[in-house]
Amino acid sequence: MEETLISSTEPPPSNDGDPMDVVTVTQNPNNDRSPSNSDSGSDSDSESDDEAQALLEIKTLETELSVNPANYDAHVQYITALRKQGDIDKLRSAREAMSQLFPLTPAMWQQWANDEISLISSSTQDGTISTIEKLYERVVSDYLSISLWCDYLNFIQKFDSSVHECSPAGISKARNLFERALIACGLHVAEGSKLWELYKSYEEMVLNNMDQKNSESREKQIQKIRNMYHRRLSIPHNDMKSTLLAYKAWESEHGNTLDVNSSSTDELPSHVATAYQKALVMLSARADFEEQIVKSDVPDTERLQSFMAYLKFEQSSGDPSRVKSLYERAITEFPISSDLWIDYTNYLNMNLKTDKTLRDIYNRATRNCPWVGELWVRLMLYLERCRVSEKDLSDVFERSLQCTFSTLEEYVDIFLTRVDGLRRRILFAKEVDDGLDISLIRNTFQRACDYLTSQLNNTYSLLQIHSYWARLENIIGNDITAARGVWESMLKNSGSMLEAWQSYISMETELGHINEARSLYKRCYTKRFSGTGSEDICNSWIQFERQFGTLDDLDHASQKVTPRLQELQFFRLQQENKNIVSSTDQKGDSTKKNKGEKRKSASVAPNEELPAKRQKDAPGNQNDKPRLKTSVKANKVADTVAPKDMPIHKDDTKSKDPAPEKTKGPESEKSKQYNDQCTAFVSNLNLKATYEDLKGFFSDVGGVVAVRILLDRFTKKSRGLAYVDFSDDTHLEAAVAKNKQMFLGKKLSIARSDPKGKRKGPGGHKNSAEQGQKSDDQRQGKVELKGRNTFAVPRTVRALGWSTTNKPASSATTEGGDEKPKSNEELRNLLLKKT
Repeated sequence: MEETLISSTEPPPSNDGDPMDVVTVTQNPNNDRSPSNSDSGSDSDSESDDEAQALLEIKTLETELSVNPANYDAHVQYITALRKQGDIDKLRSAREAMSQLFPLTPAMWQQWANDEISLISSSTQDGTISTIEKLYERVVSDYLSISLWCDYLNFIQKFDSSVHECSPAGISKARNLFERALIACGLHVAEGSKLWELYKSYEEMVLNNMDQKNSESREKQIQKIRNMYHRRLSIPHNDMKSTLLAYKAWESEHGNTLDVNSSSTDELPSHVATAYQKALVMLSARADFEEQIVKSDVPDTERLQSFMAYLKFEQSSGDPSRVKSLYERAITEFPISSDLWIDYTNYLNMNLKTDKTLRDIYNRATRNCPWVGELWVRLMLYLERCRVSEKDLSDVFERSLQCTFSTLEEYVDIFLTRVDGLRRRILFAKEVDDGLDISLIRNTFQRACDYLTSQLNNTYSLLQIHSYWARLENIIGNDITAARGVWESMLKNSGSMLEAWQSYISMETELGHINEARSLYKRCYTKRFSGTGSEDICNSWIQFERQFGTLDDLDHASQKVTPRLQELQFFRLQQENKNIVSSTDQKGDSTKKNKGEKRKSASVAPNEELPAKRQKDAPGNQNDKPRLKTSVKANKVADTVAPKDMPIHKDDTKSKDPAPEKTKGPESEKSKQYNDQCTAFVSNLNLKATYEDLKGFFSDVGGVVAVRILLDRFTKKSRGLAYVDFSDDTHLEAAVAKNKQMFLGKKLSIARSDPKGKRKGPGGHKNSAEQGQKSDDQRQGKVELKGRNTFAVPRTVRALGWSTTNKPASSATTEGGDEKPKSNEELRNLLLKKT
């Protein structure tokens, strides 16, 4: 038995080489691999070791491919090892297996075809030629390659006797193949002329084989070649000028006198000259693009960008055939560029939506980039648009699930695309395939959940799948029990997701199942959801009962919800208080570190009177002690209700501690920070506005140091007032200029804060400036009014006739410098004067 061996010393043929230059095939009878020289024993042992090593490598690669058939590199190594070994049957099987999973490169296809051609023998020539023709048909369908088409055409002319002998059947076969090649690659600017040259050479061979006496047939053939030249001159390609000269020379050979040395078109027919000039203009417009994409000394990314720019130019010209040809050239250069395939298929969707040839392009896209979910989705949509059978759609769907995608959203998109197609064909298709019912949709959803739930738990994507599934169970299956089962399955895995409960309740409400929706509220109102979800579900239940329930239902919901809301509010206050205490402790630590320095600075001037002592000795300060207790209490409330992001405005009366080492100076640090010297007072604020909202509103102004939103002491909610501290007056003036602008649906009132006014501070207590001037206020007759109804009363109330300044209003004054009370006569004169 003879065994065919493929020499491992022969390098793979290049794309540009002669297709007949193949690897050397030797016949080695009796499987004798020993060297001719029997004396070289060491060489024989060495070859045996190499053979054993090669067999071990093949066995290892076979094991690897059986475990992981998607290993591209293992396929390549396996084919290379088998080619060296010369096992042609295993080699064919290996190449077939790889081509089913991955598109082979043009070089690998060419190597395969050349290896098969080398095995042609006279006894099996007809069968082998047919097999190789089928192989070439697969080759030219994968990539646009001028070299592979030339190999195919040369093979047919050499080995097909009907084509070679120019029989009518052979001529027809060859012409059909040449026309297909021109449709695929004839617009290739750089290399398309190679196909035209081969075509012309074959037609001239047909002309030469004709009977010289049959002038009519010869004249028809001459006209056919002439028309081919005219077609070629109307298409832009790099050899246009040489083609024109060759055409003139050919015409001269056949009795037409033309200037073969001139590139002028004056002697040509007018329609040929016009088409030629137009093609030259098109070539000139594309010359720069062609130069950029053929550069070999630039990075691939730069070349890809050059292709994309070229494609954009061709798309603007509006010729889909030229755009498609250029896309094929780019794909051949960059077969695994997912962006290029997506762009290509997107163009096809817009311009050639139902073209029969697009199926092969979509299949090639998914084979070259199987990890891109969008390409699989587009393939399934195209097949549905072409009304293919359910089996074809199912096969593509199953193949897509065998791939590995980079994101979970791509898996979700593929599952939902499959369900979309099933839904449309069940509800809207005129002819429904046998066996197409809700069970297929249910099975697809169940597979999606089994596959994705562990990765998508508590996510919107999982919610989207279950919501869609439940709706189709109700609409197509008309089975509310099954729909509820879908939601219960969702809640089992994502019961802490507020949106899942809300969507389930929404379905029951839309279907008019009020009692079932109410029971869901009863199940979930005590659950703990993220953010404000727990409060939201409680408030949603109350709103639900207002719209759908009886008065008893509303009362029952209120009894359940109220203690729950109080519990949640108390919990949040505790959390905020912990955050505030933690922040205070950190500041206290830094204060202790500087205590020694403060004591040292306080001892520098021992005779200086302490501020606390001055305040204690000041007249009218006896009434400050009760007010100090109230202020401290107010501070404690502020500490409880203030959000963690809000700076706390402490009262300065704490500095009255008589211990000298605790004295911080005339003003505490926090008083300096929030002394309202460079502060904007904002009123009519939306009650839902947050600190970040206000910062964003003043972001165009800049210079925001702090934002303080005033909270109600009892409800802990915003009072619609705020203080915004700025770094300097320039920013403050710009902020005040935004007065009366709309913010969250309300027109703000913005004014500069007046620290000398007797307004209460942001914490509900009086600021230090007001406390420091109390004695002066009492001397001037100012009276502090207290109570809830004092907001409309002036802050300073004086006896009639008293001046607003310390200077006398008239010459009649008291000894203390105050104005004397007016007599009745003086008051009467004043009133008559005003009237």
